[in-house]
Amino acid sequence: MSDKPRTFVPMLRFLGAAGTVTGSRFLLTTDASCALVDCGLFQGLKELRLRNWDKFPVRPAGIDAVMLTHAHLDHSGYIPGLCRDGFRGRVLATPTTQALARIVLPDSGHLQEEEAQYANRRGYSKHTPARPLYTEEDALDALKHFSAVAFEQTIEVAPRISATFRFAGHILGASSILVEIDQRKKRRVLFSGDLGRPRHPILHAPSPVPDADVIVVESTYGDRRHDDDESLKNFEQAIVRTAERGGVIIVPSFAVDRTEVVLHYIRKAAQQGRIPQLPIYVDSPMALAALAIYTGSIAQRSAEIRSDVSAADLDPGNLTQVRSVDESIALNALHGPMIIISASGMATGGRVLHHLANRLPDPRNTVILVGYQADGTRGRSLLNGDKTIKMLGRYIAVRAEIVNVPAFSVHADQAELIGWLRTAPHAPSTCYVVHGEPAAATALRDEIRHQLGWNAVVPRHLEAVRID
Repeated sequence: MSDKPRTFVPMLRFLGAAGTVTGSRFLLTTDASCALVDCGLFQGLKELRLRNWDKFPVRPAGIDAVMLTHAHLDHSGYIPGLCRDGFRGRVLATPTTQALARIVLPDSGHLQEEEAQYANRRGYSKHTPARPLYTEEDALDALKHFSAVAFEQTIEVAPRISATFRFAGHILGASSILVEIDQRKKRRVLFSGDLGRPRHPILHAPSPVPDADVIVVESTYGDRRHDDDESLKNFEQAIVRTAERGGVIIVPSFAVDRTEVVLHYIRKAAQQGRIPQLPIYVDSPMALAALAIYTGSIAQRSAEIRSDVSAADLDPGNLTQVRSVDESIALNALHGPMIIISASGMATGGRVLHHLANRLPDPRNTVILVGYQADGTRGRSLLNGDKTIKMLGRYIAVRAEIVNVPAFSVHADQAELIGWLRTAPHAPSTCYVVHGEPAAATALRDEIRHQLGWNAVVPRHLEAVRID
């Protein structure tokens, strides 16, 4: 019997990012093939993280190919597990997504091994022994399956399925994917991936929506609008206040793109005299590797990069690159004022946990949150004003100032998502709203119905729908 799921009509099944922000996994099946769009990790609430340990809903050996929208872990982070458990097909991604995945996935495996070892040494894991979801070696093996696809190049993914990768403007390499299914009659399904903003400081705006029968759109910020001017003003004022009291600014930052955007704005604000020139430490080998890919793409004048951006825009001039563990530990002995940028962006793991554990109890210090904080993460707890945070096996008092700066988000807000959808030549038969918490997804669905008059639906986890 074949391992491959087969359906007499083309079907779309929501294996993740339905009713939640993370775990993007969308399965397409025909009578001849089976392909996955994204294969990400669930993050945030424990009940969601536990899904990462569940048996994959379909046999990995039966999947012909994975189409990857971009390199963030909630879209790519389960690929090593899929490959370890039997997937033998190609992982199709743009060249820069492939380059970033070479950094992100091994780092993810390494961190999981490191955290399991730390938990075993300190004895705070509920599991004996604690073990990683997958290893660095699993991730390196998975990278052998990657195959680069140029933007706007239409390729055959599997029998009856072809795909075109289009600019999404979210991070370097990010794409929306137009999938064409040729079973009885042709159907075109557009997956937005994570959609960037029209005014990203480094990347070009997303490509307009092509003609599609079905659209699957993200809704991370589907219930709100970014107030950039006020947000950036808060960012600058927080740095000034903290510097005046001799404190340290901790910026938990996503290693890919967010670090670059933060450095861009720090340079601009310091040059214009709105913040003082402070020592800046980027403490994340993965973020530094991603920064090198960004500066390389700028130097090569990549089509993804805005024409008015230069590599100097990402260099504040007083930046120290922190690579080794010993150098990271040494930062704990330094006094402010200074800025430490460290991964991860939602404080779910990585070196930033040690900086937070060291600096949160001191009211002179400030933590600036510069991206989406999923429910159940330490970043969300800080955003919610919790006075104690559990990390590294103990509870840490939160006395530092906490500042939220949503302007640094590289996710489109509600108005920008609607504006992008409005560029569609024709209304799709259905628009599925995914990759958002329930309130955000519901709000965007209602706005799509109201403003565009489309049939819009928030799918359920594991739900399957016909797309014929």
